[in-house]
Amino acid sequence: MSEAGPTTLVQRIGATLGDRIVAVTEAFGETTVEVLPDNWLAVAQALRDDEAFHFEQVVDVCGVDYLSYGQAEWDTTDVSSTGFSRGVEGEGPGRFKWSNRPQIGVGHRRFAVVAHLLSIKNNQRVRIRCHAQDDALPTVPSLTDLWPGVNWFEREAFDLFGIVFEGHPDLRRILTDYGFVGHPFRKDFPLIGNVEVRFDEKLGRVIYEPVTSVEPRVLVPRTVRNDSRYDQAQAEAGK
Repeated sequence: MSEAGPTTLVQRIGATLGDRIVAVTEAFGETTVEVLPDNWLAVAQALRDDEAFHFEQVVDVCGVDYLSYGQAEWDTTDVSSTGFSRGVEGEGPGRFKWSNRPQIGVGHRRFAVVAHLLSIKNNQRVRIRCHAQDDALPTVPSLTDLWPGVNWFEREAFDLFGIVFEGHPDLRRILTDYGFVGHPFRKDFPLIGNVEVRFDEKLGRVIYEPVTSVEPRVLVPRTVRNDSRYDQAQAEAGK
């Protein structure tokens, strides 16, 4: 009697793609495939064309900056359930002086490209992720030859993160101005920006100058942690 073949999506991807992928994992009901840049296109094409997968549609392609990944500026362990602003500690990404901006370490894989694929035929989804090998000039092959519709998605990732998509037919900024300096979704880019614009009546023109009218502020917690964030509220409610 022959042994049963792989049954789950994770098992089938691992058995089919083998050494073309770095790893395939499942967490929270979601499947993630890690891929090196050299195999990015081959793996994407296999997931699209192989009848066992048939991921014919790309839902989204985006960039990710893993600088200071896992760090949080919110203390939810020993603060009350109200007044979360009192739980802020330190200065996280976006809230710093430029001289004290976050720095990357040696060998750090900072930038990644993530694509979410959908198989309508099999009613399945999968996430594929590729880390750029060079933090100074992050480069990943473009998926436009496989899915032409990702053209604007990759332009957004280029504009906001500075990730270069090799082979893209028209890689240029899509959201920021032509003269914009920097990439605003990078974690070493201040939340308030570097410059602000105003009309100078004496000069009779618009001028650019360092930001002085806006103060950095904390927005929302950036990490999900299994800690006591809800314990105090439940105790106060008598639950």
